[in-house]
Amino acid sequence: MERIIRTRKEVKIMTENDFPKDLFYDKGNSWVKVDGNVASIGLNAKAAKKVKEFVFIKLPEKGKKIKKGENYVSLEAVKWSGHLPSPVSGEIIDVNESLFDEPSKINNDPYDSWIMKVEMESSSEIKSLMKAKEASENL
Repeated sequence: MERIIRTRKEVKIMTENDFPKDLFYDKGNSWVKVDGNVASIGLNAKAAKKVKEFVFIKLPEKGKKIKKGENYVSLEAVKWSGHLPSPVSGEIIDVNESLFDEPSKINNDPYDSWIMKVEMESSSEIKSLMKAKEASENL
């Protein structure tokens, strides 16, 4: 005899509290933390949780200039791969090398797992990013 088992998919609505208030967000699923003229950039929690576990990351190159909208990182999971566009322009001054050996850190703790730090060409690009409340409503 066959049994049919139905499960309910859990639906989680992201709220403003799921997006740290001291960060900025873009529609490309990145978060940005600004410290003077330096932007630390990573993948937001909503996007990190959609993928069960990242298994590979191609990190950006330290010292390279990057323009807003250019891909800065490639990520792969078992059934997904993709690239993220940079939310700001500038020079990549640091890269989180520890993610190369353990890319799943991004899934487990996305806001402590920054991917790159950029010395911004213009801090005015931050004005086009979203605050936590807007991100919770639009991402």
